[in-house]
Amino acid sequence: MSDHAVRPAAPAQELPADEESGWARWIFFGATMMLLLGSFTLVEGLTALLDPQYYAVTAHGTLLFNLTGWGWVHLVLGVAAVVTGLGLLARASWARYPGIAIAGLSALAHLTFLPAAPFWALVVLTLDVLVIWALVAHAPDALRTRPSRR
Repeated sequence: MSDHAVRPAAPAQELPADEESGWARWIFFGATMMLLLGSFTLVEGLTALLDPQYYAVTAHGTLLFNLTGWGWVHLVLGVAAVVTGLGLLARASWARYPGIAIAGLSALAHLTFLPAAPFWALVVLTLDVLVIWALVAHAPDALRTRPSRR
C-alpha cells in the first residue's frame, strides 16, 4: 500500500444524552440578544415618549405613527422581548415561537423607524435576523429538557 492510501473513517462518537451540541448554544445567543435588544428597545420607547425631540425625523415623518405611537410600540416590544429572552434562558419551550414572532415584529418596527434612527435601526434589524435564525435553526436541541441526574 502506498503512503497516499485512504484510511477508513473512525466511527462517529455520540454525545451523552445530557450534553448538548455546540449548535445549541446559538439559542442562548438568541436569548441573550433578545434580552439586550428588549432592554434597548425599552429605552428607545421611553426616549420617544419622554423626549420626542431626541430623534431626527425627516419631513415625511415616520411611517404609520408619530413618535409617541412608536414609543408605545417599542415599549411593548421591549417588555415582550425581555420576558421571552428570560424564558429562553430558562429553557422554556413556550418561549420559542413568541421569540420568533417578537424578533420579527421588532425587525418590522425598526424597518419603519429608519427615518428616525437609521444606524440604530439597521443594527437592530441585523440582530433580529440573527435571533430568528438562532431560534428557528437551533431551538429544538437547546430547549430539550435535560435528564435529571440521580
